[in-house]
Amino acid sequence: MSSHPPIPTRVVLLSGPSGSGKSSFAARSGLPVLCLDDFYKEADDPTLPLVPGTSDIDWDSPDSWDTETALAAIVELCEKGRTTVPVYDISTSSRVGEEALDIERTPLFIAEGIFAADIVTRCGELGVLADALCLRGRPSTTFRRRLLRDLKEGRKSVPFLLRRGWRLMRAERTIVARQVALGAHACGKEEALGRVAAAAAGRCVKARSTAL
Repeated sequence: MSSHPPIPTRVVLLSGPSGSGKSSFAARSGLPVLCLDDFYKEADDPTLPLVPGTSDIDWDSPDSWDTETALAAIVELCEKGRTTVPVYDISTSSRVGEEALDIERTPLFIAEGIFAADIVTRCGELGVLADALCLRGRPSTTFRRRLLRDLKEGRKSVPFLLRRGWRLMRAERTIVARQVALGAHACGKEEALGRVAAAAAGRCVKARSTAL
């Protein structure tokens, strides 16, 4: 009897505005999860962007994120089933360690974060993409969820969180539109669960390419 070749591991990229429920959705899926927020740059990085007209670091800009290291971790998980990821403390904007992530030979995992859509094309070109999703909802609901979470976790100062919250609420539809333009499919949680289930069953959405 001939043996079947191993099923290649693929990634579902899960994006969406901050506070849209990506982390809770990823946990609900039951799949291994790579948290892309752990790949933020540190506060002393001179390449960090600022919010125009302010002295606030723009943590919602892709330039605040270490794209290449995050992409390398995704590829390593797909090829080897394990990788080493940084442990990031958002309250101090610093990496405080690292830890191993081992998904063994699980054929599908989720990589979630607000910049996930920025690597859709790259993951498609590398042949590791199963699907790319953008969670969306009501901006007012996202605002409340984000603020309560950030206050509870003490992520930043209250004035900073309020300024950021209002700015993101006003920009939420633009944020979703940008992520869709990058190749993510905008949907609610129930549709997203259906697409993840389809990918897990081997009915993976066709990998994106630079033609998108």
